[in-house]
Order: sequence, then structure tokens, then C-alpha cells
Amino acid sequence: MRLFDTHCHLTEEPLASDLRGVLARAREAGVEEVLVPASGRASWGAVTAMRDLPGVHTAIGLHPWFAQEGVDKVELEDVLARHSCVAIGEIGLDLAVDSPPADVQIRVLETQLSVACDMDLPVLLHCRKAFTELTDVLKSYLPGLRGLLHAFSRSPEVAEPFLEAGFYIAFGGAVTRPGAARARASAVHVPPDRLLLETDAPSIGLDGIHARDVEPRHVRDVAAAVASLRGTTPEAVAGLTTANARRLFRLE
Repeated sequence: MRLFDTHCHLTEEPLASDLRGVLARAREAGVEEVLVPASGRASWGAVTAMRDLPGVHTAIGLHPWFAQEGVDKVELEDVLARHSCVAIGEIGLDLAVDSPPADVQIRVLETQLSVACDMDLPVLLHCRKAFTELTDVLKSYLPGLRGLLHAFSRSPEVAEPFLEAGFYIAFGGAVTRPGAARARASAVHVPPDRLLLETDAPSIGLDGIHARDVEPRHVRDVAAAVASLRGTTPEAVAGLTTANARRLFRLE
């Protein structure tokens, strides 16, 4: 089984303190590739330092929680190019928090979407309570923009505008929970060529596993849950989603 965790914060604790062990356990579970995104500017150096680890890919961007730090287009382009990043992220909109204000988040997001189009890099999109606002922003950058919506746990109806725009949808721990009806319905709804897996470790738990205990190896459990929902095998889901990820990030 070959698995690809398309979103894992290896620079955060407790993962960062046991990086060698985390990656070894991931390999034992069949997880051959991991994508590590940035959050605030303070994380950029730690993320780019991981690019030479076997099977580890990196993404640089400014998370909406850190939008007030601001992002310079030329600087971002330089960092992405110098460190051979495969994506821009994580970026997006989060209206579940009081600050930064929405207009600041949107301004920073638009700068990064412009860079994505200019450099032909996919984006890793974070979205909470802002799906309508996010789709409105994205329209101005289509069809030249590509990427994924990460940690998706909403209904198929919410996923549909992103699928129509050509985006991939990444599922994590939510689909392992029997009560997560919307996420599980979406995991069945998304076309096979747009399906991705992730853990978002150490931020999102799985059924029976606390978020702080989640590692990239647990993407195997996500694959098993998706396989059960779609009526196929974990091996088939692993092969399909890994091929999708490698195509999106142009690693083939």
C-alpha cells in the first residue's frame, strides 16, 4: 500500500520532537510521501528545512489566522522558488475567528492566489465558515488556478462549487467518525479523480484517537474509512489518492 498524507504539520509538537520516529512509523504503515505546509511566517524556515527529508514535500504560504503579518508577492515567489516548494499553503479564509478581519484575510489570500497563477503552483485551501466568500474570491483566478480544499468535513452541496472549479477535495479524520454524516457523504460523492487523503496532524483527531496522538501513519485509517464508505478496498483508495496527489503536485 502506497499512501500520501497531503497535509501534516511535522514542524509542530509533538511531531517535531520525534521526527525520525514519526517518519519511520509512517513508512511502516505504507505512507511514502507527506506534504508539510506552513502557517505563520515563523514556520517558513522550519518547513523549508524539511525539503531534503525522504518522502517529504513542502508548501509555503500565510494561513488566514496570520494574515495581519502580511505577505509580499516578490518575497513569496522567491521563497517558493529557492526551496522547490510543490504548493502554496496553507492559505484561505476563516470567519470562525474574530481576527484578522475578513478584508485583511481576503487581501492576503488574493496576493497568494496571484502568485499561484503566476508560478503555476497548486494551493492548499483552508476554509471555515467562509465557503461562499471563498468561492467568490476564487472566481477571479479561474481557470488558471488549481489546488485542493483541505480537511473537508461539509456536505456534498458545499463541495460541489469547488469540484466544478476543478479543485481536489482532501479528507481527514472526520470521515472515521460514525456521526460525521456530512463528511462521510462527501467522501462518497467526490469523483475518484479528485479524491485526496490527509491527517492534518496534530490538529484533527480520528475516531477514538485524540488529535495530539495523530501522526502521518494514521492516514492509513482514513484510507480504510473512505474505502468502506465507497465500497472498495483500502489498497485501491491508497493507489488512487496517491496517484491524484502526485498528479496535482506534479511529482510524476
